[in-house]
Amino acid sequence: MMPLESNHWRGEPCVMPRGATLMRRAIPLDYVYHVDVGRVSLQLNDGGLGPRQVGTLMGPCWLNATCAVLGENPLVDAVADTDLRVQRVTLPVFMAEMESLPGTARSVLAGVALAHRQQTELAVSRLTKDAEARCAEWLLRHAETPPDRPGTLQVALRERKRMVAAQLGIAPETFSRVLRQLRERELISGTGRVLGLIDPNGLRQLART
Repeated sequence: MMPLESNHWRGEPCVMPRGATLMRRAIPLDYVYHVDVGRVSLQLNDGGLGPRQVGTLMGPCWLNATCAVLGENPLVDAVADTDLRVQRVTLPVFMAEMESLPGTARSVLAGVALAHRQQTELAVSRLTKDAEARCAEWLLRHAETPPDRPGTLQVALRERKRMVAAQLGIAPETFSRVLRQLRERELISGTGRVLGLIDPNGLRQLART
């Protein structure tokens, strides 16, 4: 790939303060950023209790070139962890420059971008699984056998879901999503204040991940 100093890129120099958002998860790109100086925090933000860090990038580096090369939306948020000096290139200009490269170079870049994308997907997946594991452990710890149904387990939600989510260190939206996923996997049942544990062994296995 041609260096950013090349006039072909026509990058716009910008100064971005600490805390500025450069890209948001699942939001289409307008610009491709090259970070000249500074540090960027890559985050997974479910709302509620705040973001979880996936990684950091130190300039000089491209920030979201992978998304542009693959035509995909970002998997994470990118927030300036320090004051930044960046150059931003509009997506059409970036893609036009990509098209001007030899076919072999484009193929190599696409392969590298795909590998990077898969690594990011794995990191995001691990964070999600971590939330599932914590929820599974909490359900098992609070399980009780109802007097009228021996041999079964259930959990009575005596607190609001946001309070349970706070105990688990996750956002309320994440807690609700994980419960829905556990129902879909037939590990639990129920949508009200009482949850049935259909597959305790499956929950134990999930809690160990």
